[in-house]
Amino acid sequence: MKLYLSVDMEGITGLPNITYIDSAKHNYERGRRIMTEETNYVIQSAFNKNAKEVLVNDSHSKMDNLLIEELHPEAQLITGDVKPFSMMQGLDESFEGAMFVGYHARAAQKGVMSHSMIFGVRNFYINDVAVGELGLNAYLAGYYGVPVLMVAGDDQAAQEAEALIPNITTAPVKETISRSSVKSLTPKKAGELLQQKTAEALQNRHNVEPLVPPKQPTLRIEFTNYGEAEWANLMPGTELEPNSTTVKFQAKDMLEAYQAMLVMTELAMQTKFR
Repeated sequence: MKLYLSVDMEGITGLPNITYIDSAKHNYERGRRIMTEETNYVIQSAFNKNAKEVLVNDSHSKMDNLLIEELHPEAQLITGDVKPFSMMQGLDESFEGAMFVGYHARAAQKGVMSHSMIFGVRNFYINDVAVGELGLNAYLAGYYGVPVLMVAGDDQAAQEAEALIPNITTAPVKETISRSSVKSLTPKKAGELLQQKTAEALQNRHNVEPLVPPKQPTLRIEFTNYGEAEWANLMPGTELEPNSTTVKFQAKDMLEAYQAMLVMTELAMQTKFR
């Protein structure tokens, strides 16, 4: 069995705010060590349940956070950017399942450090379904016929996953108090939970269907600021919806929709708030 792990950072145990996830801040080294330890719990449990290969994709910010020298020696790691498929780089139809670790709730929702890719996005839509990073990534996995078996992160990410994917296993390692405070398990207790839930997810894998995207999805991105929408609209093939900050793109498939999202959000980040 081949297993794919996409590992973000905001949903990692005990991390309440930006000081743990920004490489320029004082708590970052603590955050990345906890992130690596947490990933190892999932990897070890997967190997204990007869996984033959585990591919880990570092999926936070510049995507070079996981400490490879401390990662489980039998795993493989995709690290660094630019990646053509970002948080889902390396996934294909050869994998029997995917797991999302350290995930957070989508933008404009309750949840610790909730957002969707960049802080200029209020909503992503695939056709009429509002999604965040979790949903977009699950749809991309579904394009390849790969089910998302488990989501680990804060309680709000767990609820988002359960609403989107029937029968998914979730591992909430911390409870949201506010967008920058949490009630958290300790890393050791979180590790025990993750090992248990990983094993349960693999046992349950035949009961989880891939989240199959529309064949020709319409991607719509609602930005928080009109300038961000103007920048995103510079991408050929997009349409800025009248009297809104929403930019639309008709994609030929989910792969194109995903890459369009990456380009549009990168352009939107050029906006200067002055």
